[in-house]
Amino acid sequence: MNDLLIEILFGSFFALMLLGAPITVALGVSSLFAMLYLGDNPIKMVQMAWSSVGSFPLMALPAFILAGALMEAAGLSRRLINVAESLAGPFTGGLSAATVMACLFFGAISGSGPATTAAVGMLMIPAMVRQGYGPGYAASVTAAAGGLGIIIPPSIPMVIYGISAMGLQAPPEAVEAHGVFQSVSISKLFIAGFFPGVVMAGGLLVMNYVRCRMRGFHGSSEPLSLHKVACACYQGFWALLAPVVILGGIYSGFFTPTEAAIVAIFYTLFVGGVIYRELDLGEMIKSLDTTTWLAGRVLLVLFTATIFGRILVENNVPGVIAGGILSLTDNLYIIWAMVIGLLLIVGMFMETLAAIMILVPVMLPVAYMMGIDPIHFGIVMICTLSVGFQTPPLGENLFIASGISGVSIERISLRAIPFAIASVTAIFIIASFPEIALWLPRMMGY
Repeated sequence: MNDLLIEILFGSFFALMLLGAPITVALGVSSLFAMLYLGDNPIKMVQMAWSSVGSFPLMALPAFILAGALMEAAGLSRRLINVAESLAGPFTGGLSAATVMACLFFGAISGSGPATTAAVGMLMIPAMVRQGYGPGYAASVTAAAGGLGIIIPPSIPMVIYGISAMGLQAPPEAVEAHGVFQSVSISKLFIAGFFPGVVMAGGLLVMNYVRCRMRGFHGSSEPLSLHKVACACYQGFWALLAPVVILGGIYSGFFTPTEAAIVAIFYTLFVGGVIYRELDLGEMIKSLDTTTWLAGRVLLVLFTATIFGRILVENNVPGVIAGGILSLTDNLYIIWAMVIGLLLIVGMFMETLAAIMILVPVMLPVAYMMGIDPIHFGIVMICTLSVGFQTPPLGENLFIASGISGVSIERISLRAIPFAIASVTAIFIIASFPEIALWLPRMMGY
């Protein structure tokens, strides 16, 4: 490795970020500087960029974005939220707990944290305020729970992690020390994310109960009505069936995640156009417009992040970083604490997808050297980065919740701190007990 490569690559990247350059420009320009320093032909950047999008699994990205946009336009998301709201009842913090569950449901069809926060928050934040919850608390619990959207499969960050990790082989010394590691696939990640998502939601529900009990936020004056729950489930039957169709097909091996995304699109078109009859041509055009904008934004980051990561790998920068970390300690729990701490900081300042594409080539070799399963590592990484949605200064969920509730971002951020602590505690539990993520894929033959 050239002596000044790390300084040139990371120095120019952080300098451009400090100047306010978009993440795509910072990644691309710093990669160009590094290639010129190494004496490589810049045309290589074009070849790398082309290869980064020439993969079948990547087709799942725009397809899942479109499926989520169509489901919101077709009324499926609203019916899922109504089911969750019907379960609130007279319990302490029942409506805010229903908000967490609604984010869990909606995450199973959207794969996006901000989309989950927006869809659930538009209905649940006003409902919580009407029932006596403070608007700041209502916004904070919604912003925190919105992060579940990228943990519960199908998840767009899981698709990006899978694509980033597929091309990275375990170092020979890691294989010699720990044996052969399992391969990475998006299907495995989707299956592995189910129980960690439940653990993360459980942490939020416990914290919600404690805080609502302290603040005196009681449930509805009306008792829990089985009739009301049954009516909500009946009206939302086809919406409730959507996650079953998508995840059931993936988990059973009937179709791949990419094929599942296409199935989700046609399922939504049928339900929204024929059964609910809420999906018209205008809403479909809006959904396509949203998909084009989001997918294009992600692909531009993917182009430049792939080049950035390839330069790191080709020059053994991850190996140097792994060696430096392992020279400090070989205690697995301390290394997990360092990794989670770094990801929490990165998540505060960097977009989730860009962080995954930049950090996977750097941090996955460290995981291999410690004998950490790549699927387990990916789930912990995504869970940790999900906390960044509710922490300033980047916190996208905070901006969305602030816009809906009219409460300042500063107030929401302070009220979201206990939920962030609950999420981090859940992350350490998931990191300490790998079977939470790995048991289900193993049971299903992956």
